[in-house]
Amino acid sequence: MATVPNHKGTREQWERNALRLLCSDLIEPATRVRLTLLLNASLFKQDLNRVVYEEIRALGGVPARRLRELLPGRMSCRGFPEFRLKEFLAVSEAAEDDIEKLFESVLEIIEQDQGKDERAKGQPA
Repeated sequence: MATVPNHKGTREQWERNALRLLCSDLIEPATRVRLTLLLNASLFKQDLNRVVYEEIRALGGVPARRLRELLPGRMSCRGFPEFRLKEFLAVSEAAEDDIEKLFESVLEIIEQDQGKDERAKGQPA
């Protein structure tokens, strides 16, 4: 996997960290909903990551614990029967020290998308 021009991490790491944040108890359900509205399924390049994001967004403002209970079954119905939440998201609960890194991943994905839009319009990124 190629590293994205920014040295802070790979696109895959950003996607996984963004999903980890969305599933964590570190943010309120309303914050999760707002973040999912800032993101867009097309920003997730890995198919599995995109489907996880779509399911998180569809679940809306449910508490994180309930989201984590529902997600494996929903992923199985979407064609990922081997989906394992703990393995995929490393949900041994993100430490509070990690929250900044997780939020940065969400911002990196959004910034990458905005840069792509500006380049498509012929403006410098």
